[in-house]
Amino acid sequence: MSGLPLAEFEKYRSAMFGIAYRMLGSVSDAEDILQDAYLRWHDADRREVESPRAFLSSIVTRLCLDRLRKVRRQREDYVGQWLPEPLLERSDTSVQPPEHIDRDVSTALMLALERLSPLERAAFILHDVFDMSFEEVSASIGRPEATCRQLAKRARAHIADARPRFTYAQAEGERIAHAFFRAARDGDRAGLQTILAEDVRLHSDGGGKKLAALNVLAGASRVSAFFIGIASKSVLTRPIWTKAVTINDHPGQISVESDGTLQTLSVEVEGDRVTAIYFTRNPDKLSHLLSELPPEVAERVTPAREKDIG
Repeated sequence: MSGLPLAEFEKYRSAMFGIAYRMLGSVSDAEDILQDAYLRWHDADRREVESPRAFLSSIVTRLCLDRLRKVRRQREDYVGQWLPEPLLERSDTSVQPPEHIDRDVSTALMLALERLSPLERAAFILHDVFDMSFEEVSASIGRPEATCRQLAKRARAHIADARPRFTYAQAEGERIAHAFFRAARDGDRAGLQTILAEDVRLHSDGGGKKLAALNVLAGASRVSAFFIGIASKSVLTRPIWTKAVTINDHPGQISVESDGTLQTLSVEVEGDRVTAIYFTRNPDKLSHLLSELPPEVAERVTPAREKDIG
């Protein structure tokens, strides 16, 4: 095959990022993987490459598997709840991945992937998300095709419950989400009770560096009490800046508190209720979002440590 290394690589960048992000749950680590993959692509004899997509998928997947082995202990010792790094939907369509790749990055799915073994995760992502044949999956992860089929089957069974139960109109979902954001900020008990599903679950990730509940909070009463407590104690003050965004397919917002804390908040909506809330405050997982902030706001962001609550 011919063509400049970078130009050819760019054709597959979005797809390769999609694999790496789903494998690692980290935007920053996925970008690092892509840099390493490009160097290997640049140095390869590309005349011998029949399928650039399969070649690059194999490189990216193996780099991710190596990375997962290295971070396993970090994940085991993680303080509190672990959430993936928030992935923002871009408004610039020129950098959007192909349509089928831009699906299935919900936080619920990402959490389900995190519970799989690395090989199960790889087999599921490559075959079920990226439509690769089991022959290609086998070449990418270095396991027989029959083994890859079993890995994907086991992964599929674990992930089934993480799939959205039904979709909602985007405008309606955003209206409900923004009503929740206002009620949570104001500590509005009546508003929260109206918006939250009875079995709502709150996932919050401070990484031991910012305020967050150490365990998942379940039920409308407990979740309402959490946000009412925060508002009443003024632990989180009024933000100095907010921006409505789409995070991992969910309505969400980025905000910066007056103490310089950068955070994201997103929700899953079913019908007219919020069924899951994802609250990310660990500064290590949010540095890639600084470019979304006005310069004068970004200058005020601080990684200052606080004690966890839970």
